[in-house]
Amino acid sequence: MGFARLHHVAFTTDADPPVPPSNPSPPAPAPGPLSRPGHLVIIGGGEDRTKDMRVLRRFVQLTHSPAPRVVVLTAASREQALVAEVYQHAFGLLGAQPVVVAMHTRKDAADPEVIDHILQADGVFMSGGDQRKLLAIIGGTRTAAAMHRIYRERGACIGGTSAGASAMSEHMLAEGWVDPHPQKGAVDLAAGLGFLPRAIVDQHFSERQRLGRLLTVVAQNPYLLGVGIDEDTALIIEHGQGLEVVGQGAVTLVDGREMQSDFLDVHERDLIEMHHVRLHLLPDGARHGMQEGAAPDSSPMPLSLREAVAILCSGEYPA
Repeated sequence: MGFARLHHVAFTTDADPPVPPSNPSPPAPAPGPLSRPGHLVIIGGGEDRTKDMRVLRRFVQLTHSPAPRVVVLTAASREQALVAEVYQHAFGLLGAQPVVVAMHTRKDAADPEVIDHILQADGVFMSGGDQRKLLAIIGGTRTAAAMHRIYRERGACIGGTSAGASAMSEHMLAEGWVDPHPQKGAVDLAAGLGFLPRAIVDQHFSERQRLGRLLTVVAQNPYLLGVGIDEDTALIIEHGQGLEVVGQGAVTLVDGREMQSDFLDVHERDLIEMHHVRLHLLPDGARHGMQEGAAPDSSPMPLSLREAVAILCSGEYPA
């Protein structure tokens, strides 16, 4: 399959030929009433891109288009050309029309042609790499604003894997020590993209034994719901409605709203004593609505899980 450049930052498939520079792209659709809620597909990294592709297939399905326009942002990656080819091929096999955009500077993230592609997209997907690099390039730019616009106004699907998953939250886990136990000062937080205002996401969760650092985040910030996502696994959030889990692993929710700890009393690098931390483990196939029984096959939820679902899906406690 051949590739064509969108200026110096993008590749398009043969099925979606580039528009010549002398012939501007058609205008973005005018905002209208939201016909359906948007979806977030938050992937723990290492998703299958060549075989069954369950997670990526679900992302494509949630665009609700038979041949969706999917913009892939590779800004987090060090090897953007290689990542572009991988997702170009995978999304093409799944029937999508991918436009893969490589970004190296904040100027790239303000390119009008890139913004136009995002505003016309049925979905936007962020690759893995370094979430700090991703936010340094697109944080606060027209690219980020366009992603929020299509999610809010047109119910578009926003996805991210690994670093792209961490970037989804408003408060982003930028880096941290890997330790089996919560340890004061072991994590650094930064501003994320803000799709999840009350949560913090960690990825490669079970594979890299990251429960300790997620507990550290929750001990330091009990306001935030900790979300740990295993590899080849996605937490899917339908805004205002509910969530589901798809993939080979599980999603771990760490709720410290009623926690007690000695975080303020211990020194840097000391282990933290924590009590009354709630933990929910959601495997493949788990589906929960914001209201009990909202998902047809959902089991009765304890109040604490229903509150956690509401925080993820709306950023607020349930009524």
